[in-house]
Amino acid sequence: MLVGLACSRAPELDPVDRDWPDRSPRHDIVEELRSDLLRPRSSADGGGTATVETLGGPAVAGSPGSWRIVYRAGPAGVAVGGTVYLQVSPFWGWSTPQAERPQARGYTTIETAAAGVELVAETLDQQLLAIAVGGRPLAAGEEVVITYGAGPAGALADRYAERESRFWVAVDGDGDGVRGLIAESPAVDVMPGPPARLLLHMPSTARPNDRVTLTAALVDAAGNGWPAAAGTLQLRLPAAANLVDSRADSAAEMEQVVSLALAVEDRGRLVVPLRLSAEASGVIRVRGWLVGAEIEPGFEAESNPLLVSPAGRRILWADLQNHSGLSDGSATPDDLLLYAREVAALDAAAVTDHDHWGMRFMDREPEVWRRTLDAADRRHEPGRFVALAGYEWTNWVEGHRHVVFFEPTAEAAAGLLLTSIDERYDEPRELWAGLKDVRALTFAHHSAGDPIATDWSQEPPPELEPVTEIVSVHGSSEAADSPGLTVRGALEGNYVRDVLDRGYRLGFIGSSDGHDGHPGLAHLASPGGGVAAILSDEATREGICEALLARRTYATNGPRIVVRASYAGWPIGAVIDAPAAAGGEVGPIAGVPERTLVVRAVAPTEIARIDVISRQEAGGVGAVAGEALCPEGERECSLTVALPEFRSGGYLYVRVVQTDGGAAWTSPFFFE
Repeated sequence: MLVGLACSRAPELDPVDRDWPDRSPRHDIVEELRSDLLRPRSSADGGGTATVETLGGPAVAGSPGSWRIVYRAGPAGVAVGGTVYLQVSPFWGWSTPQAERPQARGYTTIETAAAGVELVAETLDQQLLAIAVGGRPLAAGEEVVITYGAGPAGALADRYAERESRFWVAVDGDGDGVRGLIAESPAVDVMPGPPARLLLHMPSTARPNDRVTLTAALVDAAGNGWPAAAGTLQLRLPAAANLVDSRADSAAEMEQVVSLALAVEDRGRLVVPLRLSAEASGVIRVRGWLVGAEIEPGFEAESNPLLVSPAGRRILWADLQNHSGLSDGSATPDDLLLYAREVAALDAAAVTDHDHWGMRFMDREPEVWRRTLDAADRRHEPGRFVALAGYEWTNWVEGHRHVVFFEPTAEAAAGLLLTSIDERYDEPRELWAGLKDVRALTFAHHSAGDPIATDWSQEPPPELEPVTEIVSVHGSSEAADSPGLTVRGALEGNYVRDVLDRGYRLGFIGSSDGHDGHPGLAHLASPGGGVAAILSDEATREGICEALLARRTYATNGPRIVVRASYAGWPIGAVIDAPAAAGGEVGPIAGVPERTLVVRAVAPTEIARIDVISRQEAGGVGAVAGEALCPEGERECSLTVALPEFRSGGYLYVRVVQTDGGAAWTSPFFFE
């Protein structure tokens, strides 16, 4: 298949010598991770088992509770000077266990019935408690009882709901300072809090006469899905849309209000199939509100805009970078993909846990990698939802990249977790060479700055890295003048626009880099977010891969803004022969004047402006070439502008900015 060949062609490996900004690679982190692999482990390290019991009711996100963890020593016991460690999730809001202040959050008591064993507890770090063994060794089968949240204030649970939230237990059995996790740390389920917000999602594009789905979902204050609620969902449907089970044969003459029952067993979610009329055109928005005896006022929402037109490619919404509870995120891989499909109503999502970072190292535990692969295949429904497997190449010298696989089954990637700790794959060119026999793409992210800036001196091969993640929860790496949150610690000269100025051809996507278990909606509980708009009529792994390779993509920092843009008839991401753009060859869309940029933007909220950013020729400097201010209060804005001639090495892209800071960035048009 052509797509398969395009995705797997081996890249050129010659590095490109360029004058890049000074960076601060974290060689210290790499050295520490590698030296840790060489440290000897005794048979007592990581020995034993543990169980957990929830006291006083289930764990609720962001709410206090208490838990009893019982550690039972393994066959080798724990020597005098050895230590048992309790690490509650260090990422998302669990109280730090502490044994000094009984009235404060996280107060933890330590007990044992083993006569002669003395235990001393000390908080070492964020959410990390060490329990040193003294007096005599803890023998096989003897227990340590840890009551976490033992005081009147309890301990706060993770603010993100998830199954299998771990209480990580590790053991340094011989007292040499080297510890290992026990085989299976105990886990609890964290339930969502009370509903706080109603979300309504529809596709962004459709044809007249299409059937589309409206997803109504309640979430709590942190964006957690499936809170318990009952009531009546009322929807104000426009004249061009009917319920699929309606007896009407055509569109109503005016908008109508329909009522749908929401039962507790619906878990705060309803799927409403709609039928568009043959006469439907333009922009459709659906308003909804929830009423009921136990529903607080204010549960009102409006859907993202749906553009109905007989022309134009379908917009698929995707989040291609997410971390689960297997590394340093929330939720199981399976539940993460379920949220993407059922709550966020995405068309595609990927699980991309770290290769060698977080609580468990996926490159050292094949069964952890297997869970990601199995979840992707289990949740994959071509035509409805594209589930993708991947991992993050967490390189603290070259920069972080995530790898996403597009094979028909994720099984093909089973042996291809090429870890950045392995010296055979610790440079980008080595990573790309290792992926030559599989349909996979790589994506640089938070490339301008913290937590580690990308080393762009090795030019990405377009057949393996055609686009870059320009925005995420870390902020935007576009440029210093980027709207909204800019990535922290950004390096001057290392922005994505600087990369374009040096002649690299990269399209743009957003993805969340989410750790909260909420793909597609990370911006609900974070200062920023990211999603990818992928222009493809095929909701398949092959179709999405082909669109990414062609750079038919754009990025947003969360809102589902519809952007239609063409230059002289060419689509975003195209490489245009300069004479063709100046009136020679006609672009793919007939009848568009030469050198003319045409943009239409339809946004969830008010649009402030449309920026046109360009470099006219090689050696120029990327800059804002102009902007169109949109009429105040308008959520739709169009721009048609004739631009100067572009010469080889030039580029052009469009930025749509909402008044609330929401933004979209199209992939550039490139000229040669």
